[in-house]
Amino acid sequence: MSRSRSPLWWTPAFGRMLGHVAQAQVKAGTQALQKAIAKRRPPVAQGEWIAGLAMGPNGMRRYHLYRPPGVHFSERLPLMVMLHGCGQDAVSFAHSTRMNQLATRERFFVLYPEQDRRANAHGCWNWFDTRSGLAYAEAAIVMAALDQVCLLYPVDRTRVAVAGLSAGASMAALLATRHPGRFKAVVMHSGVAPGTASSSASAIGAMQGHRTPAALPDAPAAAAWPPLMVIHGDADTVVSARNAQSAVQVWTDATGARPGPPRQVQRGKRYAMQVTDFKRRGRTMVSLCEVDTLGHAWSGGAAGRPYGDERGPDASRLVWAFAARQFEADAKAA
Repeated sequence: MSRSRSPLWWTPAFGRMLGHVAQAQVKAGTQALQKAIAKRRPPVAQGEWIAGLAMGPNGMRRYHLYRPPGVHFSERLPLMVMLHGCGQDAVSFAHSTRMNQLATRERFFVLYPEQDRRANAHGCWNWFDTRSGLAYAEAAIVMAALDQVCLLYPVDRTRVAVAGLSAGASMAALLATRHPGRFKAVVMHSGVAPGTASSSASAIGAMQGHRTPAALPDAPAAAAWPPLMVIHGDADTVVSARNAQSAVQVWTDATGARPGPPRQVQRGKRYAMQVTDFKRRGRTMVSLCEVDTLGHAWSGGAAGRPYGDERGPDASRLVWAFAARQFEADAKAA
């Protein structure tokens, strides 16, 4: 007579299968956690990466501040405000631009306000939504973060500049036109000129270069706007390079600046760049940098990072050099 199998003969095999599944799930979970941690890991630099919260009329927003090493409270250092683009946050933007490393060497603070995904699912600053007032409310939150940092840390309030990429560039321009006395320089990288859109629907046409900037309501005297640098790639398919010309036109109309001869700039194997300066009474009020072959990405950004192209001219160096020249020019004029 053959021996009958136990009704539970399959239990050990089933247990082993469950064990393998559990191990696979743990491994997948660990990898996902590691990726999440890596995404939020602060950029490598010698200084401090400080988290904060700012409150405005449209709620709270996180921000991060990079403080270079060896700062004494008795000294006052310049501040660069950096506004990320869509699909980015403070950490990824700092990684991509490598602005913190430059801040370590040149000794300045860097403020990275961060958009809330509940305010925009793609992480974009709502620069375009002026009709509802949302754009102005978000600008007020950024200014609240700026005020908080100036209060808590040894920032030189007379040496503050703002720069941004894409939606961040458009928000930077909005800040500079609404609060011109707070910024000595503004840099738009691949952005849309202020006054070009007033809603999400009109923003699409603006990004494609199909809209003309209109007069800005309630904007302070245009002649007081800070000098502008525009950086844009001629291969940008997300924000048309026509927007670079529009932004320049807005600023030159406002400041009365006139163009000088364009010059070609290329360093090593990086993309070539055509630079045109627009001056008023000998001072550069607008600098247009048109980068050959560059798409919708931070020029000279860290390799392997989204929205960055390491083959372009180093935009971070361009941004800081432009801001530093404005700080120096204002100091001499004072």
